[in-house]
Amino acid sequence: MRDLLLALDNGTQSVRALIFDANGNLLAKERVPLDEYASPAPGRHEHDPLGFWRALCRACTALWTQQPGLRERIAAVAVTTQRATVVNVDERGEPLRPAITWLDQRKARQLPPLSLLWRTAFSAARVTDTIRYLQREAEANWIAENEPQIWQRTHKFLLLSGFLNYKLTGAFTDSAGAQVGYVPFDYKHHRWAAKRDWKWQAVCVQAQMLPELRAPGSILGEVHARAAQETGIAQGTPVVAAGTDKACEVLGAGCTGPRTAALSFGSAATINVCSPRYVEPIPFIPPYPAALPGAYDVEVQIFRGYWMVRWFMQQFAVADESELDALLDASPPGAMGLMVQPYWTPGLRAPGPHAKGAMIGFGDVHGKAHVYRALLEGIAYALREGKERIERRGHFTIESLRVAGGGSQSDAAMQLTADIFGLPAERPHVFETSGLGAAIDAAVATGMHATFDDAVRAMTRTVRTFEPDPKTRAMYDALYERVYKQMYGRLSPLYEAIAEITGYPGAPDASG
Repeated sequence: MRDLLLALDNGTQSVRALIFDANGNLLAKERVPLDEYASPAPGRHEHDPLGFWRALCRACTALWTQQPGLRERIAAVAVTTQRATVVNVDERGEPLRPAITWLDQRKARQLPPLSLLWRTAFSAARVTDTIRYLQREAEANWIAENEPQIWQRTHKFLLLSGFLNYKLTGAFTDSAGAQVGYVPFDYKHHRWAAKRDWKWQAVCVQAQMLPELRAPGSILGEVHARAAQETGIAQGTPVVAAGTDKACEVLGAGCTGPRTAALSFGSAATINVCSPRYVEPIPFIPPYPAALPGAYDVEVQIFRGYWMVRWFMQQFAVADESELDALLDASPPGAMGLMVQPYWTPGLRAPGPHAKGAMIGFGDVHGKAHVYRALLEGIAYALREGKERIERRGHFTIESLRVAGGGSQSDAAMQLTADIFGLPAERPHVFETSGLGAAIDAAVATGMHATFDDAVRAMTRTVRTFEPDPKTRAMYDALYERVYKQMYGRLSPLYEAIAEITGYPGAPDASG
């Protein structure tokens, strides 16, 4: 009887193999940490593509060792991965160089030329700098400029999802819901861009270098013989198109409409609203494809959001995550006036390319407990600002929150979130919401549930709701309006001066 679903979640910190039943219950889990990232030069971040695959194989084989009876019950498998990590492969599907991950900061210098028509249009729309930023960030442009021999040998230019789906099926097919990166993708229609689209001029990618795309919840192929041998998944098991880890988190949290926002407290902190309409959170910056076919995830991201928790633990000698809630309890809401602006990494979605992190209000009363609370409050303030942007752009009102990711397991962090947003914050019944979202796609593809509405109703639910405390909410409102929202405008000239004097961000050794 094939009545279970296998989700393979290749995140930033680990690969997880997860088995769910038709009611969304997590029956088995194996996690393999990803510790082999490399930084060959300042600002660069890479990983061996086959290292991702080997970790996936180890996670699967450990599952069958742990629960041997479940292997033959797997009806389908779906892959969800970290976003915007790219892999160059040759005609045999072998990687040509290390994968460039989403954390990489290298930038191309020689930008492909745009036609006069497009240059004029972008100038009139006042988005020339935005387009140039996208061109500089495109990994394809950097590889073509700095590693021309590699680029010439590249048969397919894949996102990590496309590479892992290829390893499973032997076919270059991927989910339209996984296409988040600097590739010529039509975010409005969820397909590769039309021939005359400016994106083909902006990046050094040709149409034949990209995989075939299929909608989330459709079959990509079947597990072939070699993949079955390496993973232990039964040969012939259907492989289903899912979405990125963030898209699957939104679906796995049960957020299928704009009234409930999904917050992700992961390496990148995000706020997402699943919308049936195409809504750009920032002009010329598209909503990402949802793991729900035909829908859009309107997102604001705090780059390296909860990555800062790991930084905090390293820098302040916190050995175990269990200590973190005690630190929150040791510092009152508002952190005794300590305020953090969490722009750890500059980027297009931050207020500006020179934005930096900032901490103000520091005094002799403050210790590491206050610093930790201020970090979490700063991330929540930034996400609240994102919520307000999404509401303005989408013309809808967010009424509640569902919180996923590591931070969602902390009661104190959940209460902090409810208080800062002034909204109920709900905890889903499973921590592994990205894996659950992929399993929902697989459940619909195999007919385990007839529709996505049926699957979401059966497989998602919440186990606890944190209501905002009126007194604490009022204090956070005042700090947010009178302090946090003023910080960037006041500090921006200083950020620009720092960049001018020091060369960072944008130093030559980080961009070449």
